[in-house]
Amino acid sequence: MTDLGRGVLHPDRAAAVISLDRHEPAPELARVVEFYWMVGWDRRGLPAYEQQVLSHPNVHLVFEAPAARVYGVDRSLFVRRLEGAGRALGVKFRPGGFRAFTDRPVAALADRSVPAAGIFGPEADRLNAAVLEGVEGLAALAARVDAFLLDRLPAPDPAAEQAAAMVERITGSADLRRVDQVAGEFGITVRRLQRLFAEYVGAPPKWVLRRARLHEAARRADQGADVDWAALAVELGYADQAHFTRDFTAAVGTSPARYAGGGL
Repeated sequence: MTDLGRGVLHPDRAAAVISLDRHEPAPELARVVEFYWMVGWDRRGLPAYEQQVLSHPNVHLVFEAPAARVYGVDRSLFVRRLEGAGRALGVKFRPGGFRAFTDRPVAALADRSVPAAGIFGPEADRLNAAVLEGVEGLAALAARVDAFLLDRLPAPDPAAEQAAAMVERITGSADLRRVDQVAGEFGITVRRLQRLFAEYVGAPPKWVLRRARLHEAARRADQGADVDWAALAVELGYADQAHFTRDFTAAVGTSPARYAGGGL
């Protein structure tokens, strides 16, 4: 299986259409940015292609045609239609890392995108033009984005760091399955946890827990081997296979078995 990133549905199929490169940010930006990514495609003379992604609890700044945009956490299924030829350069912010760049809770961006110039100023569109020119490679463009963000780098925020640690804990292991468990491990109330996620992450903790489980389910299905769905449901913390199947189908649009068989 080609690794296009956790959450990209049918990654082997996508790899035939999309090229993906990643680049680390400047060390000074590591507390707010996970990495930069660049995708390219060429569908000239070919039908348009729709790529589906089970999004993560991250905000993205994307330089793309016709203008740069900021994408909040997409709590449904993100679908990108690719036609013609093009490329896009993205900044994947750490959970909590985007909060200091905006004047409102990150939950206000959930399930939508806004023009980047409205948050970062007209320089965002000038940088966008450089990306669309297609002359510079990812390393050179990443250096430009480093400078762009370093000029706007906020002071460290302990609450943002706490939010990032919580999301990392949820997504990095399978032993946390309920919101109260997360709150208890970090020594805060459930209400405080929910407020923190609305302010800094952009999605409720319950959604982050469920999405981490669905990412793992899709990963298993994409491996190509037969999956014991009942056993996987138990492993992921579901009460039974029926609950797991309902969650997966609601998020992906098809049942786990049909998805594993190549269905959309």
